Amino acid sequence: MAKSDLIFNKVLRILEWFMIVIFALLVLDVLFQVFSRYLLGTSFTWTEEFARFALIWMTILGAAYLNGKKEHLSMDFLYQKFSESNKRKASVLIEVLIFLFALIVMVIGGLNLVYTTLHLEQLSGTLRIPLGYVYAIMPFSGFLIMCFSIYHISKIFNNKNDY
Repeated sequence: MAKSDLIFNKVLRILEWFMIVIFALLVLDVLFQVFSRYLLGTSFTWTEEFARFALIWMTILGAAYLNGKKEHLSMDFLYQKFSESNKRKASVLIEVLIFLFALIVMVIGGLNLVYTTLHLEQLSGTLRIPLGYVYAIMPFSGFLIMCFSIYHISKIFNNKNDY
């Protein structure tokens, strides 16, 4: 197994465990909210905000994870009708478009959003944490998607890909 394959699998495994931790914290948070509301008769507002932020992080990291595993949603009806050489070209084109989307929208746009919210010192309503930290997941995920696209393109060119 090549070194790039080992790094790729390790990054996916770390990402998987990180999302498991986020999901576990989300479940505990919601259970605590239900417990406090119905058994203690009081509601903690910070639990709703934490659940929202955890769901945002899990969703955006999940998009990167699924991109890495090539399990993201796709419609391949037309793609399956291509010849092998056209499948290869289409796969490269798709990966390049994914790379460009991640670069322009997620990394550049995300960094701009993080910078703006940190510069304006915007804080979340209840937890009072800088919103730039919450939004930082966007450029991070975009960077991961870009790395995964480069990895997938290298696999296509090395003929080690199912397309």
